[in-house]
Amino acid sequence: MTKDKIFNWRFCLCCGIFIWFIINLLQGIFTEIQEDEAYYVLYGEHLAWGYFDHPPMVGLMTFLSSIFFSGTLGVRFFTIIASCLSMWVMWEIADQVRNDPMKKSPLLFLVLAYSIVMFNIYGFVTTPDASLILFSALFLLVYQRYLENKSWKNALLMGLFMALMVYSKYHAFLLFGLIVLSNLKLLKDGKFWVACLLALALLMPHILWQVNNDFPSFKYHLAGRNESFRWSYFLEYLPNQLLIFNPFTFGAVVYVLIKYRSNNAFERGMRFILVGFFFFFWLMAFRGHVEPHWTIVCVIPVVVLVYRKALIDEKLRKYAKFFILPSLLLVLAFRILLLTPLADRFGYHGKEPYYKAIEQVAGDRPVVFRGSFQEPALYHYFTGKESSTLQCYYDRMTQYDLWQFDKTWIGKPVFICGPVNGRSETYYVGGVEVEGFLSDDFSSANRLVTTFNIINAKSDKTPVFHQGDTLRIEFSIHNPCEAPIDFHHKDFGMVIKAHYLPSDAFSYCFYKKIIEIDPQATYQGQLYTIVNEEVSIGEYRFNLGIGDRIASFVTEKSGVKIRIEP
Repeated sequence: MTKDKIFNWRFCLCCGIFIWFIINLLQGIFTEIQEDEAYYVLYGEHLAWGYFDHPPMVGLMTFLSSIFFSGTLGVRFFTIIASCLSMWVMWEIADQVRNDPMKKSPLLFLVLAYSIVMFNIYGFVTTPDASLILFSALFLLVYQRYLENKSWKNALLMGLFMALMVYSKYHAFLLFGLIVLSNLKLLKDGKFWVACLLALALLMPHILWQVNNDFPSFKYHLAGRNESFRWSYFLEYLPNQLLIFNPFTFGAVVYVLIKYRSNNAFERGMRFILVGFFFFFWLMAFRGHVEPHWTIVCVIPVVVLVYRKALIDEKLRKYAKFFILPSLLLVLAFRILLLTPLADRFGYHGKEPYYKAIEQVAGDRPVVFRGSFQEPALYHYFTGKESSTLQCYYDRMTQYDLWQFDKTWIGKPVFICGPVNGRSETYYVGGVEVEGFLSDDFSSANRLVTTFNIINAKSDKTPVFHQGDTLRIEFSIHNPCEAPIDFHHKDFGMVIKAHYLPSDAFSYCFYKKIIEIDPQATYQGQLYTIVNEEVSIGEYRFNLGIGDRIASFVTEKSGVKIRIEP
């Protein structure tokens, strides 16, 4: 009887994970690539110890997938494997009574895991979250065992999985912090500190990459994403969380958190992760838009806590049977929807014809897009050809600003894709409309490096100017490219502008016209600009940008703090 029961629960669990694998495999093959995935494909083609937006794990996953498969499976295969492993590890965490098959319910566990909408998406879509879930689950499994047996093996494994979590996504730091807050005794535990030191040692290549590139990821995530407060960001957060976790499953979580207290340090840690992630990112809504999936690592405590309490709570089991289980039909319907043209609004359908049409217009020329990092990535994915992006001063930096592919295209034929006043044409290819223009001699201000000093600034702290005042400026412009930059180019003629950030206000600069800057050369000069009426009263980061008809690019990101008074 006992052997049959053991066989039955193992067979049920293995069948459930195998079904999960098959569904995700088919979905991964037949669902069109998502725009961020195309960006991560480029990560895999240019392996490094770090990238502007994320740590390197997602690039490694796309690289490994491409070794074994082509097409969408060449992007998603290792994500699908990681999702299956994540489910197995979550079962190992949730299964408290390993020697009593009568107290196991793999079907209940599978229903809970299947019900979480975003876990379904990250079962086949390649993002940094897929590996974060896997390594977070492995870390929590080892942490649970460490609390039972503080062996060196468990301590070293914790250190390993700490590092792998950080290599997946920086949200790992929040999870570490919440675990420590839930169990402050760890701060007196020597083996735990050894685990932290091991993680730090394993992360040294990534840390050195950040140092060598002037910490681009940390600057972006800590400050670069800040926006002005909007009530919509704050109010949309809770509905978004309900949707990604499934409203019925979310309701079960709230019930568990209210009715039950933690039985031990591990469950307390799981509750800290769940509540901590939820409220931390709700507070982040005060500084800008919060992506719903940023809390996806909470899938682990959601499944584990609800499963454990449902085993001892008949009401919760009935709730799972009559509400969570039927909701799987809605989840399945959503997954089917992603295979249809209706998925266009979610970014999973209809992109390929557009980028194939661009290829017909561009031929073998590299394609330069304006502002978007996703468009050049999609173009490269669908065509295999070169592409990049030009950023305006109000666009955020991306990995393209570190790769700088466009530096090698100076003086060569390109296709500029997008509307450019007085220059773009409209091309029709097989019913698809493409806007842009062909240039036989590409030039760009994006890679020029500008430094400056306001000569008539009267204060070492925050210089004060007034509308109508003239600012006299010493400046230098360095050309790091291997070709000259022509400031009077017929397609990309350049002007220098004074920008008052973060507003959109700017004023033109008056200076001795620059004709051309030779490769690896630096131009030095003086200019002046008048503070016009568009610059309202307040404090600004004053900066110089170079407009090249395609984009106005601020080349010294820090700028100089000034104040405009009446």
